[in-house]
Amino acid sequence: MEFEGTVYKVLPVVKGTSQRGEWMKQEVVFELPGEFNRKICVGFWGDKAHDAGTLREGDKVAVSINVESREYNGRWFTEARGWKMTRMTTQPPVPGVADMPPFAEEGTPYSGEPADDLPF
Repeated sequence: MEFEGTVYKVLPVVKGTSQRGEWMKQEVVFELPGEFNRKICVGFWGDKAHDAGTLREGDKVAVSINVESREYNGRWFTEARGWKMTRMTTQPPVPGVADMPPFAEEGTPYSGEPADDLPF
């Protein structure tokens, strides 16, 4: 199953150890566009968990998932497991001092070369 959505929230990473070794899971809540703006929580495991952890709220992403249900003690649990993620757009970074152009005197266009108007 595939969908396009906006990152609503990136939940904390969950780590643990099982009989097979260490595991890591990153859950991300996506908001799906539509009349009622539904939300879906998708779990990314292993290598995909690291990639999902780099998402920021507001990013638009195309996600491929598998929906699985399993029984435990007579109750059924359903999980959406993400296996592919493609960023469509990202939020623009906040401009910092390093991104700002150098200052020029008022009325003087900046040419990119140092001015040679020193009196000495």
